[in-house]
Amino acid sequence: MKISNKIFVPLAILPLNKIIAQKKDSIPQKVVAFVTDKFPQSRDLNVEFIQLAPHKYSSKLYGESLPDNKIKNLKQVKVNANFYFIKNAKWMLSTSLNYKYTSVNAENPISIFPKNIFNKQDFHYHSESLSLTRFSKLFGKTAIYSATASVDGSEQHFERVRGMLAGSVIVTANANTTFTLGLAALIDPSGQIPVFPLPVITYKHNFDNGWIADIILPSKIMMRKNIFTNGRFSIGTDMDNTSFYIYQDDKKYEFRQLEINSGASYEHKLGGNFIGTLKTGMRAAPNARIFNKEDTFKDYILEANAKPSFYFNVGISYNPFGKPREK
Repeated sequence: MKISNKIFVPLAILPLNKIIAQKKDSIPQKVVAFVTDKFPQSRDLNVEFIQLAPHKYSSKLYGESLPDNKIKNLKQVKVNANFYFIKNAKWMLSTSLNYKYTSVNAENPISIFPKNIFNKQDFHYHSESLSLTRFSKLFGKTAIYSATASVDGSEQHFERVRGMLAGSVIVTANANTTFTLGLAALIDPSGQIPVFPLPVITYKHNFDNGWIADIILPSKIMMRKNIFTNGRFSIGTDMDNTSFYIYQDDKKYEFRQLEINSGASYEHKLGGNFIGTLKTGMRAAPNARIFNKEDTFKDYILEANAKPSFYFNVGISYNPFGKPREK
């Protein structure tokens, strides 16, 4: 089953950005301001350009091995926007809009379908979601319950409808440590299991030497440190995915690829509410499949395994709803 960073957003980022506001009585104001304003986990508007180095891959079509091929150039553009309609002590209603452009240029022609043979091709993918979150108490702890409905598609059609139900409890929230435990139920007709339960753990800790552990399992493990006046350096691993739809005659197919990015990044607080980001490292794509949209992820027609490749990412985000950092 595909694991996506985006599916965890309603559950995983809330303890760090919104829920912490529920515990202001136990956390110094300076800590709250730093977490919510300087480098927020969720950006109101974010644009990224990603470039991958040439890399080889092997694949099997209907179980038969195809000749190895090489991706000479792969570039992507990601645009994400998050908007809040309601945001108070008990409820939050928000929407997330996502677009991803992928351009692939192969050394040898890629032949999956008889009428679809190409060396270079562009793909467009978008997804939109609406999330309703409730803040409450459970056994004396702050609890967060959320329901998310999402739809995705291409430049031609809307394709899939998915959902997620999630619950999380803040176990610890103080000046140095935030720790939450949660459970998410992913509702995806294309998954191996239509309703898939998944534990989610978030952990953030400020060490005495200035380093910060920022962990969202199972999607991210990072060590961060503030440098200079308005900068932050990070090193670690996070997971992402690439999805898009392929149309052949009267049939629709879906491509899904799990990506593990390991490396370093630097974020810098620019003027106003802008944040610039540079990332680099190695990307591993251990699993990529193409399957008929009417089938599930396990009923694939093509499976590919790419060699690890160097990646470079440059991005900028704008957070008009965030508070300017106090001087």
